[in-house]
Amino acid sequence: MAKVVSKEDFPVGRVRQYLEPGPVVLVSSRHRGRNNIMTMGWHMVLEFSPSLLACLISSGNHSHRMVRDSGECVINLPTTRLTDQVIGIGNCSGASIDKFAKFGLTAQRAHAVKAPLIGECHACFECRVHDEAMIERYDLFILEVVKAHVAPRPLHPKTLHYTGGGIFMIAGKVIDESARFEPFMLRT
Repeated sequence: MAKVVSKEDFPVGRVRQYLEPGPVVLVSSRHRGRNNIMTMGWHMVLEFSPSLLACLISSGNHSHRMVRDSGECVINLPTTRLTDQVIGIGNCSGASIDKFAKFGLTAQRAHAVKAPLIGECHACFECRVHDEAMIERYDLFILEVVKAHVAPRPLHPKTLHYTGGGIFMIAGKVIDESARFEPFMLRT
């Protein structure tokens, strides 16, 4: 039986430290002939088929208007070897600089969208805006992944997970518990 853990009150404004949904990603966009990249940690999977993601892109970010107006973007998954670029990209605006050039990243042509893939990332997911209903009120973009590109190795890359306050965690040890699941739960 599991042991009951003692707890203390905690500031509600800091719960993200424990609830971040997944790895930090780099969102690339293209609009009116210009490319941009933003660092993002607020996203989640909504559906498997069609493959839907929800992403928070603040209206204060240059990328918000680019993704909204173009209706598309690429969600790129960096590994820990891109930590410097992830932080640097997050600390500046693409309104006045070319982030691909500044951070030495390779813009590659996508297959289904005009936004570029980031060549140095482990995976790239080409997306189109699927539903605009929550953009105005919550800055929440519902995206459909229309094409996916993933490096075959490593199977479980080391990714960054932002917990706030400049602190990251790295994806931990992989454990395979698939034998304990009902087969219908393993379809995806």
